[in-house]
Amino acid sequence: MNTLSRDDEAARERLASVSQDMINRTCEWSDINTGSWNTEGLKQFAPVLADAFSELQADVELIQTNGFEAVTDSGKTEIQQTGPVILVTGRPRAAVQIILSGHYDTVFPKGTFEGVTDIGDGRLNGPGLADMKGGLCVMLEALKTFEAGPLRDRLGYQIVLTPDEEIGNFASAEYLTRAAQSGAMIGMTYEPAMETGAMSGGRKGSAVFDIVLHGKAAHAGRAKDEGRSAIEAAAELVLGLEALNGKRDGVTVNVGSIDGGSAVNIVPDLAIVRFGARAPDAESAAWATEEIRKLYDRAASRDGIHGHMHGGFYRPPKPRNAAQQALFDAVHATGQAIGLELEFVDTGGVCEGNNIFAAGVPNVDTLGVRGGRIHSNEEFVITESFSERATLSALLLNRLADGRMDARNIKSLMGQ
Repeated sequence: MNTLSRDDEAARERLASVSQDMINRTCEWSDINTGSWNTEGLKQFAPVLADAFSELQADVELIQTNGFEAVTDSGKTEIQQTGPVILVTGRPRAAVQIILSGHYDTVFPKGTFEGVTDIGDGRLNGPGLADMKGGLCVMLEALKTFEAGPLRDRLGYQIVLTPDEEIGNFASAEYLTRAAQSGAMIGMTYEPAMETGAMSGGRKGSAVFDIVLHGKAAHAGRAKDEGRSAIEAAAELVLGLEALNGKRDGVTVNVGSIDGGSAVNIVPDLAIVRFGARAPDAESAAWATEEIRKLYDRAASRDGIHGHMHGGFYRPPKPRNAAQQALFDAVHATGQAIGLELEFVDTGGVCEGNNIFAAGVPNVDTLGVRGGRIHSNEEFVITESFSERATLSALLLNRLADGRMDARNIKSLMGQ
């Protein structure tokens, strides 16, 4: 497994020759803002991305979703629209079938982080370069290289490119599940690898909650006792939520924001507590959900306070199992063939790999470029990793197609 075939050598040579093209394309894509809430930017970029993926020998569809339910700053729920899901289907009747996934949204709202800067030492700084427009370029070039080789007809795929991964895949999750359950044996997702080249192993499950609390407004000077402060109730709730940290191994809760209130002379009648939770397994997720429900019930039972709780665990945990370990071992051996000693590190982060695992498909989910400081304006990508990581993916495709990696057998281990 750690030697190169003639097809592997050809793929490696081709991808080395297009390294700068991948970098240039990623920089161009970075210049289009695709913050998760920037629907206009997402819809502007989607056709650009679809056009690029039309270079494959596959069918490309842009699918406008029905959006997803979100809690507004007024405490009401409304349908939030987003960009289209891009679905790419190639050779659906081939003997080996895989699902590839990636997202084209970023965490950066329009106007907050713009432009690409060369910061030296083979690194570029810019929004989404690593997370994950660089990964999308790597995916595309690896597939183009594979399709230029003689093994093409042995492997088929579905690619799901989503506009809302950074906020939970609430609009696109069904497309990931559907593609994974349509015969896929292996999943490949293009989140960035770590700066060192390490990749993600097991992942926790993730939840997003919005708790809306309503009180009663009153003049804070003349009639303070007539009011019922939603923010006071929220403050008690927040302390309870944060106190859950450390109570069960691996479970974390983080309050991200408290919205509500207005002038200091008005008792606030609205507060919205927005928070996330992580859990290493299904039992821990159930425990966290129950503890959160108890805290909400206590807050909502205060005199003059009522409200509602929105959200929950939207991504199940992705623990290591026999199938995942077999896949990691195969990827490690493939990396060795091009001089990479790949390490798989368990992490609290989540991604679309959680969704694909939950749909019954083993997957490796950090096949993208190497980079760091993601989710900050210091995000960077390591330019030499474009050809490196594209070559890794092309070799994986070759080995899945010619049987050096037995996709069917790896998937059969999912129940172990």
